[in-house]
Amino acid sequence: MHTSAKQPYTRTGASSPKDVRVRGRDLVNDLMGAASFTQMLYFLTCGRMPTERQCAVLDACLVTLMEHGLTPSAVITRLMTMSVPQEPQVAVASGLLAIGSVYAGTTEQCATLLLQIEQREKSGENLDAVLHDIVGRYRQDKLVLPGFGHATHKPDDPRSLKLFTIASELGCADRYVRLVKHLGSEVDRQYGRHITINATGAIAALLLEIDIPVDAIRGYSVVSRAAGLVGHYLEELENPSGKAIWAAARQAVPYQE
Repeated sequence: MHTSAKQPYTRTGASSPKDVRVRGRDLVNDLMGAASFTQMLYFLTCGRMPTERQCAVLDACLVTLMEHGLTPSAVITRLMTMSVPQEPQVAVASGLLAIGSVYAGTTEQCATLLLQIEQREKSGENLDAVLHDIVGRYRQDKLVLPGFGHATHKPDDPRSLKLFTIASELGCADRYVRLVKHLGSEVDRQYGRHITINATGAIAALLLEIDIPVDAIRGYSVVSRAAGLVGHYLEELENPSGKAIWAAARQAVPYQE
């Protein structure tokens, strides 16, 4: 017995000779000149326009991740610019491939963890006991807790402190910001020292506060960092550093038989 496959469809967008439709809206007459880039990003991923508060929180998160100096993604973009200077899309795309489980891509891991904590609390478990259990398991397995720790920003990540302030001022800190701060207190208690909530941890909480789907979170990191890498691409054209980075790598990593 053969069953017919479900007809695929798209609700994201389509164009005709006279108009462009985006999630049921007229791009030219409804959205262009009326919606900001941040509003459109939220609209396309959540299916509805953000409130003013949600848009402000998302703006803050996107600005936070956009630039952080000569990180691996920026170095890769500069080296690719040196190699193929007339291909900005190659340079930027190459740098974006470095967003993952170590750099910038831990946001959704922390968000998933916060959702698990929330679910256990809603099911009736004591929050302190849940946090004790989770942190204990990460310690026992010698795993890095997503959203915690930073090689540069100590004792606190200033970006996280500012994000929490913004969320509080906008009235968006009652659920997941509360949870990540409680988690941070348990981390400090079990490790016997203060470990900062880094920017990805703070952003995870803020994006959940404004109802961003977890599956969209890394995409938001990519969108934000792409803008920063354009800056590195242009600077590499104007003030090249790729050869110096290459020379430093050869000096720092000598060949041995």
